[in-house]
Amino acid sequence: MHYHENIILIGMPGAGKSTVGVILAKSLGMQFIDTDILIQERAGRMLQEILDEDGPDAFKRIEKETILSLHPHRAVIATGGSVVCSGDAMAHLRSGGVVVYLKISYDEMEKRLKNITTRGILLLPGQSLREMYDERVPLYEKYADLTVACSGEDLESVVGNVIEAL
Repeated sequence: MHYHENIILIGMPGAGKSTVGVILAKSLGMQFIDTDILIQERAGRMLQEILDEDGPDAFKRIEKETILSLHPHRAVIATGGSVVCSGDAMAHLRSGGVVVYLKISYDEMEKRLKNITTRGILLLPGQSLREMYDERVPLYEKYADLTVACSGEDLESVVGNVIEAL
C-alpha cells in the first residue's frame, strides 16, 4: 500500500490527533510530529501561557511560523485545532501530504475537554466553545482530503479507519 509523503491530522481540540498520530506513526513506520509540542519548544512556554500572556494573535503567529519551518518526510503530523485558521500554514502542510480530518461531534468534544483552561485552546475573547466549533467545522471540511468519524470510536478503531481511508 502506498502512503503519501506525510499524513497531516486536523480536527477539533479533543479529537485525538496526538494520540491517534502516535499509534498511526508506529503502525506505518513513520516519524511523529506534534506541532503543539514544537510551538511550546519554540516559545519556551506552555500553549496556555502563550495564550494568557500574549493573546490569540501572537499564538496564531507562532503556530504559523512553527509550521512554515517544518519540512518533514514520511511523518504523521498532529496539528493544533486552530491550524486551519491560517491559510498559509495549511497550504504548506497540504503541499507535502494528505490531510485527514478526525471528526467529532460537539457533544463528544465537550465531553473530552473536561479541563479546558489548561489545554491551550484558542478561543477568541468572548467566544464560546460552541461558536468555535461552528466556526471551524467548515474550515476542517475545506482542507480535508479525507474525513474519519471519531465520535464514540476507540483509538484502535480510529487508527484502523484512518489506515483504511488512506
